[in-house]
Amino acid sequence: MSPNSSALSHPASFLLVGIPGLEKEQFWLGFPLGLLFAIALLGNSTLILVIKAERSLHEPMYLLLAMLAFTDLGLCTALLPKMLGIFWLGSGDIGFRSCLLQMFFIHTFSIVESGVLTAMALDRYVAICRPLSHSSLLSVVVVVALGALALARAVLLVSPTVFFLFRLPFCQHHVISHSYCEHMAVVKLACGDTRVNAAYGLFVAVLVIGTDTFLISLSYTMILRVVLQSSAAARRKAFGTCASHIGVILAFYVPALFTFLTHRVGQSIPPHIHILVANLYLLLPPTLNPIIYGVRTRKIWDRVVLLFQPKGH
Repeated sequence: MSPNSSALSHPASFLLVGIPGLEKEQFWLGFPLGLLFAIALLGNSTLILVIKAERSLHEPMYLLLAMLAFTDLGLCTALLPKMLGIFWLGSGDIGFRSCLLQMFFIHTFSIVESGVLTAMALDRYVAICRPLSHSSLLSVVVVVALGALALARAVLLVSPTVFFLFRLPFCQHHVISHSYCEHMAVVKLACGDTRVNAAYGLFVAVLVIGTDTFLISLSYTMILRVVLQSSAAARRKAFGTCASHIGVILAFYVPALFTFLTHRVGQSIPPHIHILVANLYLLLPPTLNPIIYGVRTRKIWDRVVLLFQPKGH
């Protein structure tokens, strides 16, 4: 392949437009998104520090929560700085390799998040349905192994998407109608045969969402069956411990399914609605997770209060 054809195949950079149709308004939209980013950074960092510092929190449930917080930090950090640069500074240019790198990290962290949420559902099932075996079935070693498995799965599934994109020619189409390097948004710019890319992207989405939602649903079905046979006090306690996790699951999967379906069958949905939901899908969970768990989990909330309480009180 000659240098000229190589240059045509891989453009020096892409142009991220931000939110198509809202180019004038997106400067102001950057402020609430920037606020959500700041809350996500503060909340998840606090959660990790509290769990690390407090020995009584070195249990499976809280270790999984720390993994979720770390994943959320990675997700919003891969997404927001560049997005705010587009909204506030108009700096939409992103290098070809930087775009693929951002795409890799965003999709990897999203799949890791789904895996950690599934592991948390498993933890709730064991804690409620098999409480006497909880410490042996879900030891710290097992929890770390589950986290490593979630990460390995994500890297193995996302890496081929980067390879498949790298081998495509892009001709003169360099404008990405999105505020970050989303896989299908980049695929649509290629002028070669993209059937492999589209099919593999669909396979990964169906595999991850299908497998994880099935396992989560199965866990909660078994939890519900056990809880309904328990006393009223036991039911309240079980629903209390599961409510936070269910809220986090809904905040993650509902926008994820909307984004996934919009790319493939939702051609009538205005682009700005699709892009806004896609942005919120990646930003809302990192913002809400530490708030939901911090407020609803007494041991974490008490430690946070102590952490920010002035000395001498």
